[in-house]
Amino acid sequence: MTQTEFQTIAPTLPQAPGIYKYFNAVGELLYVGKAKNIRKRVSSYFNKTYTSYKTHELVKRIARIEFTIVGTEQDAFLLENSLIKQFQPMFNINLKDDKTYPYIVIKNEEFPRVYLTRQKLDDGAQYFGPYTSVGKVRDLLNFIKQTIPLRTCSLPLTPRNIEKGRFKVCLEYHLGNCKGPCEDRQSLEDYDENIQQVKNLLRGNLNPVIQHFKQEMKGHAQNLEFEKAEQTLKKISYLENYQARSIVVSTSYEELDVFSIRKDESIAYVNYLMVRNGAIIQTKTLKLESQLDETEEELLTFAVVQLRETFGSEAREIVLPIELEFEIPDVTLTIPKAGDKKKLLELSEKNVQYFIDELKNKERLKLQPKAADKTPILEMIQRDLQLTDLPIHIECFDNSNFQGSYPVSAMVCFKYGDPSKMDYRHFNIKTVQGINDFASMKEAVFRRYKRLKAEGRTFPQLVIIDGGKGQLNAAQEAIEELELEGAMTLVGLAKNEEELFFVGDQQSLKLPFDSPSHKLIRRIRDEVHNYGLTFHRNKRSKGTFKNELEEIKGIGKNTASQLLKTFRSVKKVKEQSLDELSAVVGRSKALMIREYFDGAERPQVNGD
Repeated sequence: MTQTEFQTIAPTLPQAPGIYKYFNAVGELLYVGKAKNIRKRVSSYFNKTYTSYKTHELVKRIARIEFTIVGTEQDAFLLENSLIKQFQPMFNINLKDDKTYPYIVIKNEEFPRVYLTRQKLDDGAQYFGPYTSVGKVRDLLNFIKQTIPLRTCSLPLTPRNIEKGRFKVCLEYHLGNCKGPCEDRQSLEDYDENIQQVKNLLRGNLNPVIQHFKQEMKGHAQNLEFEKAEQTLKKISYLENYQARSIVVSTSYEELDVFSIRKDESIAYVNYLMVRNGAIIQTKTLKLESQLDETEEELLTFAVVQLRETFGSEAREIVLPIELEFEIPDVTLTIPKAGDKKKLLELSEKNVQYFIDELKNKERLKLQPKAADKTPILEMIQRDLQLTDLPIHIECFDNSNFQGSYPVSAMVCFKYGDPSKMDYRHFNIKTVQGINDFASMKEAVFRRYKRLKAEGRTFPQLVIIDGGKGQLNAAQEAIEELELEGAMTLVGLAKNEEELFFVGDQQSLKLPFDSPSHKLIRRIRDEVHNYGLTFHRNKRSKGTFKNELEEIKGIGKNTASQLLKTFRSVKKVKEQSLDELSAVVGRSKALMIREYFDGAERPQVNGD
């Protein structure tokens, strides 16, 4: 759009706060911006000469302008932020952060469970986080387990089920990690009180938790329950030590958000410290890529709203290094000159500088980033398949045959979501005559886990059988003969409809086709299929397989090759009539072939 073309539409733009959107000739969204006065802000793009190539390129591509009027500048900013995240326009600030953060969830159910998740759902549950480190979340959950007894099972603990005595206490009860609500040994009121302590702990408010345990210890002492009182005292000491390690600033500051920024040409780095009850409970550094020469103020404003929304912060005070033309209702923006807040800001600035130095060191040393963490996908598989343990070790089996004969099997191994090729195995089937997928699968599975059992090695958490119920049941028979029931979970993956079968289940499980968990399972299946085919090719190139037709008395190599060239496989040759064979190799040889196959016991072929 030229300046002349813009002048024709400029009078139609409102002189009010809002957002504006630039589109190119094919309707692609190029840029979203906010403004106190839409007409003035948009006009500025066409009334001055830009030194920035990107801005010049943006203006040249603009073919259509749309706008939305809002009540205040704050509303405009929030709408701009929402649209940028939704559409990711090419000329807007590029947020370099694609992680899925972990949460701690307290489920909305009878006797709520508390566990780690990476999916924040609108299911009525209460979510705490997100946390920037999954290790920190696991430490926090372990800390809760050490101090507050909660159930870890997924039993439906409804009043009716408990009253009917459908459940029995497990090992966690006998270890003292659970009070046994499944057998009505703990009331819902008492359990909810424990949940309240968990909420206080997750909010960083440890004093009410400590006071609760002090009262509990006092009650045990009055009842002469000295062993229980001693156990509670240990929990109090544990909490006080945890609090001592956590406090790094003055406890007079209950809720603060601290931000700092470093800008280097078109790249900016923003650090965020979340301070709650005198402790830094979250820290995060973001990399922002400026597209249109945005100022430090604009980049920091964008990051403040983005990070507060990501981490669900409702702090009433924000500590900043520079002044921003930005307002949040009931929130104070502070630029400290001295004192504890200034020290916090300096700490945030140290974090930014450390982050930048680390990036430069990696670039100088040409360090390659680590492979993507597959833990979220493995957790999704665990959840989708309802596995007891995280499937960090997965194995998959597949059968193959060569021209209808000579079956072989292959097994691939994935650890932590990636191929572990040193653990791949192939099997020349030794005990099966003819083509019998079920028996071949049983032999391969039996040989694999007989060896692991004999060597005392660990078993996979998940075993995928490429095939339907028949192959799955055959694999299960091998596991039962080895007395390894419960050592691993077996699932069958049907080839046609990409559905999963469990041993003994009538109904299949169909995962969303584009879900990360299904994609990884299909990738493992494709890997074992390709590995099996490669094994076949290598065997053929070495001449290992002898054509079954050559075993027929009177049939030589040339005749066998001619038959395979015509009918494509031994199986197809078996299915031909005497006349059809005679047309290719003559009457006498056709009789030899028919007599050979008609006299042999044909294995049954199942469609699974």
